[in-house]
Amino acid sequence: MVEYRAPAWLPGGQLQTLWPALASRPHAHEALPYRRERWSTPDQDFVDVDFRPGRPGEPMLVLFHGLESSSSARYALAFAQAAQARGWAFAVPHFRGCSGELNLAPRAYHSGDHQEVGWLLGRLRERQGAALRAVGVSLGGNALLRWAEEQGGQASQVVRALAAVSSPVDLAAAGQAIDRGLNRLIYARMFLRSMKPKALAKWQQHPGLFDKTRMLAARTLREFDDAFTAPLHGFAGTDDYWARASAKPWLADIRLPALVLNARNDPFVPGASLPTAAQAGRFVTLWQPEHGGHVGFPAGRFPGHVRAMPEAVVAWLAAHG
Repeated sequence: MVEYRAPAWLPGGQLQTLWPALASRPHAHEALPYRRERWSTPDQDFVDVDFRPGRPGEPMLVLFHGLESSSSARYALAFAQAAQARGWAFAVPHFRGCSGELNLAPRAYHSGDHQEVGWLLGRLRERQGAALRAVGVSLGGNALLRWAEEQGGQASQVVRALAAVSSPVDLAAAGQAIDRGLNRLIYARMFLRSMKPKALAKWQQHPGLFDKTRMLAARTLREFDDAFTAPLHGFAGTDDYWARASAKPWLADIRLPALVLNARNDPFVPGASLPTAAQAGRFVTLWQPEHGGHVGFPAGRFPGHVRAMPEAVVAWLAAHG
């Protein structure tokens, strides 16, 4: 994957992002069946976890999804297929509010949600009876890296190896990129269209929890995070949130094998913001191909597929964990 090149019929980071998300294989009818469990959280809320069942003691791959995503995303289906091909169990814990039902507590989820990631991984590790492999995509990857950074040497007792795919490890750089130009018209608008109704429902659950007027007026992710995400999760504002939640400054604290994969033409994770080998530390492997877009990495003939990236990432996790 470090040598990845996109098909000639799909040039540029924007197309390599949009086409795989909208049209590439696997399609929904190719999905492996999930079994859903609802877990009660320590703060009297719930999370939904989708499983491809496996036997106790066999390897398990845990996937943390991206912003406003779920276990039904094409990349999630492709990772499920890659895990099945190796005889691994597979689990997708949903961040709160992303499984189709609004969560109960006066909180949602965010890019640095390492405590939630840690609680989920701990339960899965105890349940499976064996150390896990974990992958996080976009927001989920940054949160997974933050967990590994916070845990240091203790992380390897829970996870053998992990990977972060297309993760905005410098949230300020990514936030500025997604709120500009074409990105603002496509991606920021798409995310806000999903997040604002959830935020409004959260305010109706807990009136006065945040400034509803400011949230509804938000036209950028920065404005939304400042009105909703930051105050709900104990941050002073967007700048404080993006600074404290970004994984890039603490990558060298990671003490288990970790892969960080970012295409340098990702539309909203600028190549100039990606970590260098010196910043990553000795446990972190960087894959930074020139092509691939954001969680795209399409391959094959038209209409293409998204199997190449999950297969390469799972192979790396198997070799290093």
